[in-house]
Amino acid sequence: MLKRERQAYILHEVNLHNKVLSSHLSEQMQVSEDTIRRDLTALALEGKILKVHGGGLSNSFHQGIAAQDVYAIDEKRTIAQKAITLIKDGMYVLTTGGTTIVQLARILPAELRATFITVSLPAAFEYANHPNIDVIVIGDRLAKNSKITVGGEAISKIRDVRADLCFLGVNALDVKEGLTDNDWDVVQVKKAMVTTSRKVVALCISEKLNTVEHLKVCNTEAIDILITELPPKAKKLQPYSNKGIRIL
Repeated sequence: MLKRERQAYILHEVNLHNKVLSSHLSEQMQVSEDTIRRDLTALALEGKILKVHGGGLSNSFHQGIAAQDVYAIDEKRTIAQKAITLIKDGMYVLTTGGTTIVQLARILPAELRATFITVSLPAAFEYANHPNIDVIVIGDRLAKNSKITVGGEAISKIRDVRADLCFLGVNALDVKEGLTDNDWDVVQVKKAMVTTSRKVVALCISEKLNTVEHLKVCNTEAIDILITELPPKAKKLQPYSNKGIRIL
């Protein structure tokens, strides 16, 4: 694989999953980790990604989540529009982090009265701009890469919540392998959210369907509702529908 092709692949993976690991990229492309590190450095110098120890991050985590930094922004806005149809007055809504969650926070109807509980600082700031929403931020150690709170205290507090809805930002989702991610701390937070919520809603651009990361969050069957930008009857979504998941 040529250098230009490698870097294009790395940039796509960063945009798609927000975070990449050098070891994982080395496996996928069958090149040395030194080669991957040089490619990550070059992309960082061009301002296309943020290089961190062991991998790279999307610029959205470094510069703040502005529209121009968000990959597949139109698809994520479509998902957010579908998601708000599930939220009713008086609900307690638990949310993870991620750019799709932030898009959801930005378009909540002004008249909506609900309580949003989140571990995401960017999402919390967006909820705080809403005139009628109560905001609860789960506190603990801040994961600087993802800008969410993680750790034992955060997980304990999440387990005390009985949320009507849980909106999960998705890194990878596969019918057989379930919901997976690439960050250990984030996975523990998501696991706690899944177990304590009455309905679990996965917000997932279709490009992340049928992909797998290294760390398991939950089985596919733990998801009640799947929202993508595709029409609900799209062929790509049929295997998930066959699992009993409601598709929006």
